[in-house]
Amino acid sequence: MSEVITYIKESFEELKNNVSWTPRSELQRLTMVVLIFSLIFSLAIWGADTVLSRLITIYFKLING
Repeated sequence: MSEVITYIKESFEELKNNVSWTPRSELQRLTMVVLIFSLIFSLAIWGADTVLSRLITIYFKLING
């Protein structure tokens, strides 16, 4: 059990001293880029899904007479 506690303590120590963290302002900017890209991508997928769904509906109406 003491090995697990030592591992956790060393992990936190490494996170505090050896990891380079992105500055807050850059992190906020990059988060906004990801959010905007996600929104644009989801709208593109929704649009493609809507168009293909309508095309398939029209196709099946044509073949069923």
